[in-house]
Amino acid sequence: MAGAADRVREAALDLFADRGFHGVGIRQLADRAGLSSASLYHYMGTKEDLLAAIMRECLERLLRDAEAAAAAHADPVARVEALVRAHVVSHAERPRETRVVDGELAALSGGPRAEVVALRDSYERVWQDAIDAGAAAGAFTVGSPAVARRALLEMCSGVARWYDAAGPISLEELADLYATMARQLLGVRPADGPPDGPEHTPDDD
Repeated sequence: MAGAADRVREAALDLFADRGFHGVGIRQLADRAGLSSASLYHYMGTKEDLLAAIMRECLERLLRDAEAAAAAHADPVARVEALVRAHVVSHAERPRETRVVDGELAALSGGPRAEVVALRDSYERVWQDAIDAGAAAGAFTVGSPAVARRALLEMCSGVARWYDAAGPISLEELADLYATMARQLLGVRPADGPPDGPEHTPDDD
């Protein structure tokens, strides 16, 4: 049986993801975790403390995974593909965490908000460094690396809203598909020939 602290975290993830931080009361958290309202504070501090802890934990894991993925590949194309795969898998497997981290930053204030923003920025910097390296090496032909980073993160995070493990595509296949789309978005330049991407014909106009 899960410990009380784990039950509180799971209850908070469920409720914050479904109702939003401001839509959840202490009594609802306590009831979902199987605790009294008075004992709940022993395991979470304030409700904002609990939200901040969840967001820090999620972003720290994402950052560790991204740094490991980036460090494993010297080639910038392979590095971005590894980042895409790691992000897609994490977000598809943890949709509740994605909704909370992406949707509840405004509920934090002061120091906790600054800590979460710093972690988010560090994570995005790993992506930006990889994309910038590819652009500098001539491997990517995308016009704006910064816009490309935002587009890729938005695209990859979206799997949390719709992916179903019981559906027709496996998570591994999905991650590979997104890696291919990332190559196309970045305009990866093959050793010989034009950049990856859909061909343009007069009928497209």
